[in-house]
Amino acid sequence: MDIYAHKDFNNTAAAKACYTQAKTKLMEVYRWYEVCEVPVSTFMLTDTAGNEVKRWAQEGDYLKIDIPGPGTSTGDGYDWVKVESILEESTPDTDVISMTVRPAANPQHVDDDTAHFFQDSATSTFQVKRVGTTLHAEVHGRNEQPNTATDQVLDNVRNTLVGWSAKLGLSFPQWKSLVSGLVETKEA
Repeated sequence: MDIYAHKDFNNTAAAKACYTQAKTKLMEVYRWYEVCEVPVSTFMLTDTAGNEVKRWAQEGDYLKIDIPGPGTSTGDGYDWVKVESILEESTPDTDVISMTVRPAANPQHVDDDTAHFFQDSATSTFQVKRVGTTLHAEVHGRNEQPNTATDQVLDNVRNTLVGWSAKLGLSFPQWKSLVSGLVETKEA
């Protein structure tokens, strides 16, 4: 899965200012619902223990995701991913920040079963970048296979249905809405 959006600006100063706004929107995961024109799922940012926090995402944090329909028992009704890496780079002509997440166990449980509809080999990378006078937002999903190896038969059935639905494109509106919302910024 690769989803893109971009916006062009008249000058570098405007593009840099809007990159800063877009970066904030990306890192405030708990506000993604507001960023999306078509909010399908809600995202909560949690610390390493699974407690909700309202701050920028950090490596080691979790995203607690509420997608429409029934959730897994392993995730207490939610899908969980862990923030694996956050990378930021700047050059005179480019600014970029990327956040990669991976399906994870529910941090509020002692077991280590993946509490997500995809296996823990999957990753999603969210990126905002400025190249010259253009602002880009992207989502890249890799190795997305339904998580059917849990101890819960109902979770396996649910994960198969949700995972294949996502692979068939039913998650596209959510991610397209997010990247479009990230590049829609107020020019100074």
